[in-house]
Amino acid sequence: MVRSGQRVGEYVLDERIGGGAFGSVWRAHHHAWVDQIVAVKIPSDPAYVRSLQDEGYAVHGLHHPNIARAIGFDPYAATPYLVTEYVPGTSLRPLIESRSLSVEQSVEILARVLEALSFAHGKNVIHRDVKPENILIHEESSQRGFAAEGMVKLTDFGLGQKTTSTQSIQMSMQSPAAPEIAGTVEYMSPEQRRGDKVDARADVYACGVILFEMLTGSRPSGIEMPSELNAQSPRALDEVYRRAYARLETRFASAKEMLDALQGAMSGSRTRPATLTPPPIPPPIRLDGGMASSLSCPRCGKRPGAGDQFCIHCGQQLVPEVRRCPSCGFYP
Repeated sequence: MVRSGQRVGEYVLDERIGGGAFGSVWRAHHHAWVDQIVAVKIPSDPAYVRSLQDEGYAVHGLHHPNIARAIGFDPYAATPYLVTEYVPGTSLRPLIESRSLSVEQSVEILARVLEALSFAHGKNVIHRDVKPENILIHEESSQRGFAAEGMVKLTDFGLGQKTTSTQSIQMSMQSPAAPEIAGTVEYMSPEQRRGDKVDARADVYACGVILFEMLTGSRPSGIEMPSELNAQSPRALDEVYRRAYARLETRFASAKEMLDALQGAMSGSRTRPATLTPPPIPPPIRLDGGMASSLSCPRCGKRPGAGDQFCIHCGQQLVPEVRRCPSCGFYP
């Protein structure tokens, strides 16, 4: 039984900060250098030691500002463990659920993830479990911005291997804990779900799901595009999402290709000329059989504020062309 105060390798466990079917993740400190704080992953079942081994071997040599760095590793100790850098803050999941991210911030976060994946893919490592829970957001990101070094970190390469084999996924899905592991299936590409041979495009597919989720607050369903659910999302991002969340043969060929398209989409939306005066709001609509006494939203019939580009009640776009600042891309 793993407990607080227990020593694992050179580190003393302080507090359990995460975990699941595979085991637990602890915040810990070095037994002598007490100001050195790390994260320690410990498998709870012998069946998951192999996953820990895979992760330890996969992350070795992945030195990148947006990948949680491996510090220590011993899968053969009495208590097997993997030590990585500790990122104070949260995962991406709470930020999605609270809908606290702007379009620009969502793109900035995904760009950092794609940079990390592009680097890992260059080392022949496919992550294969990219999801919001495995994207760590530093607590200082609100002050420093997501583009600052170390503010966004990709972690948990437990399914990542320097091979394209899907054996570890199949073993995980057949284990007694499969229902808990299956929660990540929604981010798996079709070929990965089938157990086919996978490559870097499997991670690209997961990034497409995450892009949609950050922009809309929900995972993809049907053929809806992000801009149809979030009027602030530029239509140029719809094409990026469409090419990521696609069949293998039509998907982005690499994380770098998706990153270039993502940055190009935002660059194009920011350079569009701003309209000096707001376009006219659509004419009044009939309410309860009569003409509205003032301009009303064509969807919900309620009155917007003067000069509003979107209805504050239902989100309906009220103008043919939405104005943006030509310098930063934000809405005036």
